[in-house]
Amino acid sequence: MRTRTCCATSTRPSAWSRSLPVDQKTLDQIALSWEEYQLACERLDREPNEVELGMIGALWSEHCGYKNSRPLLKLFPTEGPRLLTKVGEENAGVVDIGDGWCVAFKIESHNHPSAIEPYQGAATGVGGIVRDIFAMGARPIAILDSLRFGPLSEPRNRYLFNGVVEGIGGYGNCLGVPTVGGEVAFDDSYSGNPLVNAMCVGVTRIEHLQRAVAKGTGNLLMLVGADTGKDGIHGATFASVELDERSEERRPAVQVGNPFMEKLLMEACVELAEQHGDWIVGLQDLGAAGLTSAAVECAAKGGVGIDIDVSVAPRREEAMTPYDVMLSESQERMLVIVKPEHEDDVRRLFERWELHCVVIGVVTDDGRATIRDGDKVAARIPVELLTDPPQYVREGVKPTWLDDLQAYDFDALPDVGDANTALLGLLAEPEIASKRWVWRQYDHQVLTNTVVGPGSDATVVRIKGTDRAIALATDGDGRMCYLDPYVGGMMAVAEAARNVVCSGAEPIAITNCLNFGNPEKPEVYYQLEQAIRGMAAACEALNTPVVSGNVSLYNETATGNGSAQPIYPTPVVGMLGLIEDVDRVVPMAFQAEDDAVFLLGIDVLRGDAASLAGSEYARMAHDGLVAGQPRIDLGLEVRLQKLCLAAAREGLLRSAHDCSRGGLAVALAECCFPNGLGLDAAGMVIEGRLDAALFGEAPSRIVVSTRDGERLRALAAEHDVPVIRLGVVAGKRLVLGDVVDASLETLQDAYEGGLPRALGEVT
Repeated sequence: MRTRTCCATSTRPSAWSRSLPVDQKTLDQIALSWEEYQLACERLDREPNEVELGMIGALWSEHCGYKNSRPLLKLFPTEGPRLLTKVGEENAGVVDIGDGWCVAFKIESHNHPSAIEPYQGAATGVGGIVRDIFAMGARPIAILDSLRFGPLSEPRNRYLFNGVVEGIGGYGNCLGVPTVGGEVAFDDSYSGNPLVNAMCVGVTRIEHLQRAVAKGTGNLLMLVGADTGKDGIHGATFASVELDERSEERRPAVQVGNPFMEKLLMEACVELAEQHGDWIVGLQDLGAAGLTSAAVECAAKGGVGIDIDVSVAPRREEAMTPYDVMLSESQERMLVIVKPEHEDDVRRLFERWELHCVVIGVVTDDGRATIRDGDKVAARIPVELLTDPPQYVREGVKPTWLDDLQAYDFDALPDVGDANTALLGLLAEPEIASKRWVWRQYDHQVLTNTVVGPGSDATVVRIKGTDRAIALATDGDGRMCYLDPYVGGMMAVAEAARNVVCSGAEPIAITNCLNFGNPEKPEVYYQLEQAIRGMAAACEALNTPVVSGNVSLYNETATGNGSAQPIYPTPVVGMLGLIEDVDRVVPMAFQAEDDAVFLLGIDVLRGDAASLAGSEYARMAHDGLVAGQPRIDLGLEVRLQKLCLAAAREGLLRSAHDCSRGGLAVALAECCFPNGLGLDAAGMVIEGRLDAALFGEAPSRIVVSTRDGERLRALAAEHDVPVIRLGVVAGKRLVLGDVVDASLETLQDAYEGGLPRALGEVT
């Protein structure tokens, strides 16, 4: 495998290659290789001391430095007329939604901490992403999640699942920010390495936006919020290595959250931004790598230096060293860059919110991060060195086993015999079954902005004081990316946009979280690169630039035979859509009897075996089979979404729901459940394979209901989108041709009881 390091290295022979003052254990603890340590020595022209080495390790970690992903991230489209920030330069991406209002949003991972301590790992993941939003000066108004676990038949996975859900609910509910939507998936590949991705969305006036920047020599660095402890030390580096049998030993790296403290911090920072923004220069949260990352990154953005005295930082533990203070990831802390003449004003504001605040340093003009412990200099290192980690461009290799999987012949399998039984089985699978058990633990109505809550294609949140609303969805499909990372990447973006469109919103931008295995392995790097290329292609086609995101690599677990098993490549997309008129929101569920039901995206119900690729039906019915070649026609996808959006704006659509996991039959059942309205599609004619027609997971299909089928057909023709009439909303049964005829009560019992039964709560 070819590996190219993109960094400015010295051309002279290394003076640090003989007797280095650190051992392998020390480097492992901070996730630095010997070569990277030598590079740091060369750039510094001396050996770093303990504090400097810890700071280098944290900021050069994959989690903070994006060593393996930054070159690939440049493939994403990141420009657009609505964008108010440059990707990667601020805590979150911000888009203009009109009339002086803007939306800040971002998604991040907390995978490794959640695998060790699920409650606190998930809770502090929520706390961290919320701070990213109010650090922009925006008020958080919605939280979403994207979760993946191993099969619930295993006790460890049930423990992780319960702990993560409880942690998300516990933190968000106490904070008073609604958790309004998300997704949950299950697969063997996530056993031992769950994915816990959290997204937060906030709103503010454009003039109140804040930057994460330090500038102006003599301006003050004020640390606000919780006291600093030893929790979370090496958290950033912990997230940059594979999980193994020693991971439990790293439990101290998991932070402990206090949502009530965060609530005070949020209100104080929002007040500061909205009412007294001229008192400060910048605002930054303390997340991964703690004070090191917050202060150094702010300095880098401002092209300045910083001088910090850690001895004045409030602490909650005895005998803390400068190393501990600089690398602690204690939660609920913010760094505020304050103009000296407003020090007392800012202090009084935070004290009124019962928050500790102390000036710990100043902005300098020397370009260095100077760390003092009283009169003693503990570290002095160039800011540029810390924020310019080596970057690796690797050569990915397509896995040899992938060709065989993609060439799998589904026609060799028997067709479904009893479609009724198969549908019941699918509806009960935790992968498809209702996630009510999850979201009933979340307060999704607090703040009274929620128009459409959990359980729909997308959640819809109104923007108070306007006629607008935003639609939000998180989507990803590791199984499809496993079978073809390029196509799977396109499908993740397309489905997220499709879900938003089904609510009547125009997709305008995305955030993403890229969850992959060890990029140093050629097959994993291939997955990462191809998925990003696929996502970029879909973003270009759908005009949804990437405004923010996170990369989580090294998601692998020990197998017991000395090797590590990577998760499925799982890019998660957080999609933002805009609805100009909140009264035009389109629901997912059928609304009234006699409404006509159409399927947009195809004109004949033809069962093509290829659509079984990566499907839940193939996995359920054929002994865990995951195979095939996923496909998507981006041209059709674009036309379909434009059609759906045009129909919604005309008021034609009574409901809209996309076909995804479980295929057409599951989508139709889900349209029936919320209002207890059945579907009579007895005249539906199916050609080809029955299993593929009912349960295949081909993309670019939307089920809609309307009272004006003629106008809908005309509009579909204008957009060059195939359409077929399925039937009419009627009764209390789901009838599909002569192959499915089941009562909604029976189907819904399977659907609503699937997850509780898997958890052992219902027998």
